[in-house]
Amino acid sequence: MKTSARNHFVGKVSAIKQGAVNDEIELEITGGRKIAAVITRDSTENLGLTVGSEAFALIKASSIIVVTDENGARFSARNHLSGTVSRIQTGAVNSEVVIELAGGGAVAAIVTNESSNSLQLAVGSSAAAIFKASSVILGVPA
Repeated sequence: MKTSARNHFVGKVSAIKQGAVNDEIELEITGGRKIAAVITRDSTENLGLTVGSEAFALIKASSIIVVTDENGARFSARNHLSGTVSRIQTGAVNSEVVIELAGGGAVAAIVTNESSNSLQLAVGSSAAAIFKASSVILGVPA
């Protein structure tokens, strides 16, 4: 499968919390990290998601928020992946920032050049990728 989403994580469904309209799906990915997704109950059923089933998560790079100094801050976004900045590609307005995750994998984010500068992003620096559960698209292998 080919998509335009820069972030693609494969894993197994580790929990499902059913709601009347939406379900919360927890996907365990490489390194034991977990990604939370909120999808419609119909989507859970149509995809055949059950605990233990294989699935993948797609997250657009523009949906990722980069944080460098949490300093005890708490966030409403459910997903938090920490690592080390491995690449920064600066454009005219935005920069692509790639964060290598401990235990394997990477997450890409698109941030403004102003944000990149104010966060003092540099290759080798620590950073976290934060994104909302509603920004995650789930799929299953065909």
